Amino acid sequence: MVKIRGLLVFCATLGVLEARRSFWRGKSFHEFYGDPINRPWRQPLPPEEWFEQQLDPFDSTNNETWKQRYFSNKDYFRPEDGPVFLMIGGEGTASPRWMVEGAWIHYAKEFGALCFQLEHRFYGKSHPTPGVTTDDLMYLSSEVALADLSYFIVEMNKKYNLNPANRWIAFGGSYPGSLAAWLREKYPHLVHGAVSSSGPLLAKVDFREYYNTVTEAIAECRNSVKDSIKQVELQLRTELGRHALKDQFHLCDPLDTSNELDVANLFENLASIFAGVVQYNKTPRSKHNVDEFCGIMNDQSKGPPVNRLAMLNKIILEDESSPCLDFKYDKMISDLQATSWLAAEVVNGTRQWIFQTCMEFGFYQTSDSPSLVFGDRFPVDFFTRQCTDIYGDRFTKTSIEKSAHNINIQYGALDTKATNVIYVHGTVDPWHTLGLTESNDVGVKTILIQGTAHCANMYEPRDEDLPQLKQARLKIKNFIAELLRN
Repeated sequence: MVKIRGLLVFCATLGVLEARRSFWRGKSFHEFYGDPINRPWRQPLPPEEWFEQQLDPFDSTNNETWKQRYFSNKDYFRPEDGPVFLMIGGEGTASPRWMVEGAWIHYAKEFGALCFQLEHRFYGKSHPTPGVTTDDLMYLSSEVALADLSYFIVEMNKKYNLNPANRWIAFGGSYPGSLAAWLREKYPHLVHGAVSSSGPLLAKVDFREYYNTVTEAIAECRNSVKDSIKQVELQLRTELGRHALKDQFHLCDPLDTSNELDVANLFENLASIFAGVVQYNKTPRSKHNVDEFCGIMNDQSKGPPVNRLAMLNKIILEDESSPCLDFKYDKMISDLQATSWLAAEVVNGTRQWIFQTCMEFGFYQTSDSPSLVFGDRFPVDFFTRQCTDIYGDRFTKTSIEKSAHNINIQYGALDTKATNVIYVHGTVDPWHTLGLTESNDVGVKTILIQGTAHCANMYEPRDEDLPQLKQARLKIKNFIAELLRN
């Protein structure tokens, strides 16, 4: 049930959302669950469908239920022996375009698969509770999401009169890539195998490896980027320099260096310029690439490095139709505290995803040393404090570290025992450092694609794709064929 007050919150925060960086903390507001690729034609999209789901699958005395959204595609299904492909939704709105596009649809055509996509609870239109308070969000976790998937599988088996030959194979990218592997691990009697793309298996609070990978990816302009960050630091020291920064970087508010949290937020936003272009480098969803951005950073005719960094910042703002960059910490926290389903940071899933990082994974992309390219302004404490400020005092650095420790025990981290899973990563994707990229287990396959970024193998194949990416898709197809023979 939506309250009128929530509509006011949405209207009040929408402009702030537009001003904030669209790529933030290793996630895009339009994450990969959005349209897989823009097509010049329009294909008929399947209608949304609804499944009655348990609010708390681990409490048999709780009889509350809610409606979970899903999509289906029966066009290629061979009922007698065709497999069932399940695309797992994640921390964003599920898009019906994934039901007609993407590499997995090509596999579905070849193997005669029935295809489903189940939207993750608390994201998109799948609303289990009246609001998104901290107490409501206690029903949000990877463990509960896996239970949702298991009940969905059981009910679809009944609805479609599926037989043992119709074996389920889970697909997912990023966090859903982790869920795909964990679903096979936890429910092997329901899921025959999984294709896990760019899925981080290791929960880690201080994810410093993220920006290490970004730094490696921008090797051609690393020195220019580091110089630009140092020049921002120098300009912060004087009033004249701070005024210049406000104009150069189109900041929404004046800079006050006495507020260290604002400054930290600014530097994280600047670092995200490069994080975003690296993570999605040369994928169909990327407007820009590393070569382009490094070309600008190395072009001395465009002025000193800080000016070139400002140019990149302007490009991103223009891409997002944002008038200015909002770096104010208190504004950010206030926006993320909104609990209505109509609040902007709830609509895009940011409040919910940050809660999951506080409760389960960490995944905080840090930079905490002056020797690093992006400096020392956003250490792990900057992120763990936000958990406290957004969700309450029960969330502390200690509790977050405990949560990540418990998750690694629960799922096995990189020592997973799941079989019939293929793990696919790209070397340019910073998330591959928390994933399984090699294995000596004959039941566990891995593919590490040189030169590709986040979830690259999942998109609609293109002629211009790298040869190693094309080869990876072929290996995945062969893996599926092997699964269905056994």
